[in-house]
Amino acid sequence: MPVDDILAAVGSRRQELIALAQDLIRIPTLNPPGRNYRRICEMLGERMLAQGWEVEYHRATGSPGDSDEYPRWNVVARLRHGPGPCVHFNSHHDVVEVGQGWTRDPFGAELDGGRIYGRGACDMKGGLAASVVAAEAFVAARRGFQGTVEISATADEESGGYGGVAWLAERGAFAHVDHVIIPEPLNKDRICLGHRGVWWAEVETHGRIGHGSMPFLGDSAIRHMAAVLSEFEDRLYPLLQGRITAMPVVPDGARQATLNLNSLHGGQPEPEGGALPAPVVADSCRVVLDRRFLAEESLPEVKAEVTRLLDRLVETRPGFRYTLRDLFEVHPTMTAPDAPVVTSTAAAIERVLATTPALVASPGTYDQKHIDRIGKLKNCIAYGPGLLHLAHQPDEWVGVQDMEDSAKVMALVLDDLLQN
Repeated sequence: MPVDDILAAVGSRRQELIALAQDLIRIPTLNPPGRNYRRICEMLGERMLAQGWEVEYHRATGSPGDSDEYPRWNVVARLRHGPGPCVHFNSHHDVVEVGQGWTRDPFGAELDGGRIYGRGACDMKGGLAASVVAAEAFVAARRGFQGTVEISATADEESGGYGGVAWLAERGAFAHVDHVIIPEPLNKDRICLGHRGVWWAEVETHGRIGHGSMPFLGDSAIRHMAAVLSEFEDRLYPLLQGRITAMPVVPDGARQATLNLNSLHGGQPEPEGGALPAPVVADSCRVVLDRRFLAEESLPEVKAEVTRLLDRLVETRPGFRYTLRDLFEVHPTMTAPDAPVVTSTAAAIERVLATTPALVASPGTYDQKHIDRIGKLKNCIAYGPGLLHLAHQPDEWVGVQDMEDSAKVMALVLDDLLQN
């Protein structure tokens, strides 16, 4: 079936696409703590209701961070047209903190030189806007389609997705879904099949408090932590550098197993008001580990590898004691390259961009983990506008042409998967 009418329907909505992306960016859905989640859900819900879609609002009561002050709201819009498959577009609506270094209003959504600037423009409100316009254009051009189109905007992906996709998946929200596209910013000419695994943990070393003028009467937890870090440098990092995955992870440096020391806290909290600290020996020091592991590695062995290094210090370093706490874990996931949503998206990219798309995997996790592990749905990819390296950066932006091209691809995928 010719698709020029669908492409034209998307193209005619270019100004509408810009306006929608700007409206989304101007709502500061900051996470933490979780601001304006209900506001952005209602904005999208009212838009879809006005076009005849079913709309549901879901508060993830009891999820991490959910409170009456900062409730975790999600919205799901649905348009059914008889029997047929269900295609679901899922975007997270939360954004990370603004940070330093901006030269533009982070929530101004300024349009300049074909780019829209703002926190969340790239990650991933540009993708959310593209999926909405793609669905609207497809419905306008193919009023007799058979099946269901769904669009969701969900909470807390930036902090694990437990108040968003995980919460919905646990309640069966994806049980009837056949295909999922997550418009994360992986570049418009690439299809992301999945991601590496992650284990976050906290190591705490224990000491004994004492007077800073007589440190020999105490036992410094900070010095014990220095020994831990030395073990990592001398023994663990060299091992990780030699482990390379066969998954098509981008960029190339992320194809190896990695360990990031996310934060380090030892001794007294910083005194308030410019006061000087008291002279004491630190009795506690904590480091948070962010271990990204490969499909070729097992999570039990990843954990055991760290435990063995710590236990070695117990045996060899006088007074060394530690506590290891799991924070969260995610297993690697990857959709098959010949899955229907992959082949359909690849054909659409070739039609719109006249190029064969690269099949890649993400260095970091996103909500595919919950759709796979909890929702039990393998037919899921990430595809959307934006450049991955701009995410979380100052002066974050998304290209208008990238949004339009991605929307055209998504609309063609709907046409392919929901053919009469």
